[in-house]
Amino acid sequence: MDIAIIIKRFVTTGGAERFAVEVARQLEGRGHRLTVYAREADPGLLGAAGFRPVAQRLSFSSVANSWAFARDVAPLVAAGGHDLVWTHERGYLQDVATVHTFSYRRSTHAVGPVKRLADWYASPRSWLHLHLEARQMCSFWLAPVSAVIAEDLTRFYGRRHRMTVITPGVDVSGFDAAGAAQRPHGGDAPGNGERRGLSVLFIGTEFRRKGLDLLLPAIGREMRLTVVGKGERWRWFRRRVHRLGIGDRVHFAGLAADVRPFLHDADVLVLPSRAEAFGMSLLEAMAGGLPVVASPSCGAAALIRHGVNGFLAADTREIRAALDLLRDPGRRRQVGAAARQTAQSHTWRHTADAYEALFERVVAAKRR
Repeated sequence: MDIAIIIKRFVTTGGAERFAVEVARQLEGRGHRLTVYAREADPGLLGAAGFRPVAQRLSFSSVANSWAFARDVAPLVAAGGHDLVWTHERGYLQDVATVHTFSYRRSTHAVGPVKRLADWYASPRSWLHLHLEARQMCSFWLAPVSAVIAEDLTRFYGRRHRMTVITPGVDVSGFDAAGAAQRPHGGDAPGNGERRGLSVLFIGTEFRRKGLDLLLPAIGREMRLTVVGKGERWRWFRRRVHRLGIGDRVHFAGLAADVRPFLHDADVLVLPSRAEAFGMSLLEAMAGGLPVVASPSCGAAALIRHGVNGFLAADTREIRAALDLLRDPGRRRQVGAAARQTAQSHTWRHTADAYEALFERVVAAKRR
């Protein structure tokens, strides 16, 4: 197939961007002809794919910038004569749109009716968001990254037909070093046998949305927590740690370019998000043989069988109960091994398999 890929930046430094790059690599390896339409592309990632640059415009506003990109890329793609147009952005002319985030309309419904009307009709920023989203909903086929995103699109746009959930994948081999077989069992520090307690890991850059405030009170006496990322209200969370009396057991590590060393040192990853489109850190931890505790609101929660390859926890009490169970080294090994098996069934190859089948179906429908 001759496939056009639309994304603002064809790089690996963002979730949607990494998704586009990894699936493109797989599709190219299967002989499909690819053309990337983007404002920026890493030459080392393009491979044999063609690249059509899109001018950078209206960068003073993120939504105006997105609108300009959608308007500018449309005629370029139309002139390309491709079999199929696949986008990761909100825009026009696409056959298949991968939906990586909750809808903007969802956020407007979280406020009162007066504020909602003002956002819809009096705010140019909101109007542009809703306009682009409405065009995205006109895509022939939608591919949300999780069931929670699919439910969001059904609730706020009534979309039920021509929609398939296709989750992100993971490079399992890239997380071998964090495997359960190499992790110090029993909570003992490497080398000296000193008891260190259960090592809990949290990864995220939006502390409240990702539920850090729910996790902190669950950290018991024989536990230590490492927080990777830098979220909002940082000082408030530091004060919260000290009020709980766990200042000596919580370490704020800040942003990290590579989270694998933290996964290697951890016994469990906890992500109790209030809303999470997917949660790649969960799948990456599972790929490393690490038990995970996730909120049912995480898209990746659909991959978790409670008590088998991870745990689902909706509040502090349930998080603490899961962590208490995972103090047992044997239980951690068992759950971690099952988690890795799950990750091995959700690699980028599996994601590309699903997209290739969907693209063939859409191209056949277009020909009819």
